[in-house]
Amino acid sequence: MEKILILLLVTLSVAYAAPDPRGIIINLEEGELCLNSAQCKSKCCHHSSLLGLARCAPLASENSECSPKTLYGVYYKCPCERGLTCEADKTITGTITNTNFGVCHDIGRSKQ
Repeated sequence: MEKILILLLVTLSVAYAAPDPRGIIINLEEGELCLNSAQCKSKCCHHSSLLGLARCAPLASENSECSPKTLYGVYYKCPCERGLTCEADKTITGTITNTNFGVCHDIGRSKQ
């Protein structure tokens, strides 16, 4: 019994000492199944239909369709990359019904 406990402790200490940087529940790569955007490296958990499986997806690039924010943690259209703004309907109705799609624009470039 003591040998089993020692073996178990050694196994756990080795597993703890060298963790995989890619997680099982968080830090997911693009294309992996997700339940919430917080799980994805890109911070976008995307599904194309209400009954479809959600997968991690890249953030929207300039002039791509986007969603400004979601209440549910899963997007139909991913939010914009850093430095871009999603110009969309930002009313509470659009947010609740998940129809607040827009287009990513670079604010700095549009002001010039």
